Amino acid sequence: MAGSPFPGMDPYLEGEMWQEFHDRLANQISAQLMPLLQPKYVALLSKYFVTQEPLLGIGAKSDDQGFYPDVHVSQVKEVVATYSAGTPVEAIEMITPMPAKAPILSVEIRDVAKRRLVTAIEILSSANKRGRGFKEYIKKRIALFKTRTHLLEIDLLRAGKRIPLLGDLPPASYYLYLSRFTRRPRTQVWPVQLRDCLPTIPVPLLPPDPDVALDLQAAVNACFALVGYERLLDYTAPPPPPDLSPEDAAWVKTQLVRVQPAPLPAT
Repeated sequence: MAGSPFPGMDPYLEGEMWQEFHDRLANQISAQLMPLLQPKYVALLSKYFVTQEPLLGIGAKSDDQGFYPDVHVSQVKEVVATYSAGTPVEAIEMITPMPAKAPILSVEIRDVAKRRLVTAIEILSSANKRGRGFKEYIKKRIALFKTRTHLLEIDLLRAGKRIPLLGDLPPASYYLYLSRFTRRPRTQVWPVQLRDCLPTIPVPLLPPDPDVALDLQAAVNACFALVGYERLLDYTAPPPPPDLSPEDAAWVKTQLVRVQPAPLPAT
């Protein structure tokens, strides 16, 4: 098998391979848009940092359940000799989880003439969908809304907080949001079900220049073609949390039939 067994987003990417895929997707989006933007615009990669709080209370039910950290932290145990009433006692020294800065890669479309930021493309990650990182991201988002910059947000994680909007979002696994500075406070929303192919969405530029098209499914497929995630993901285990609905879980099993090794012939 080559490529993902799923027609759209692969839910198995939402686990330990997420950070690698996140950065790879930003690269593929930039590469896809670059020839469409020339000669007036350019799609640059930009890195910033958000605070990622430690994942505590794993057994608790919360919006953060199921996230893998964007920064890997190793636990270290060290035996320390202490004394109690003259008798040596071994104490275990462990690491206290501390907030850390997690890197986030985004795509910035800038005009070549003045280098001004025209459109920000954000791929949401576990670090900015929970805790303090979510608050920091919302603050950055509000600041961006005070400028003449379009904002395209790509949320391919089922877990975590959603972008705050007035009204209830239609139920979906994934969401794409487009806020044009010419249409604020209105925001276009594309709900995407687990079983759907990811759509082609418009990327706005400066008026009167027309939008360019971003084929998000092609970008994800290009990541699979380049890396071969199907060789790295454990399709024999359940998908990373949160739990799927019974209907989606049954559908996932049918999709995975073709990636299971064929039984050996009887001898």
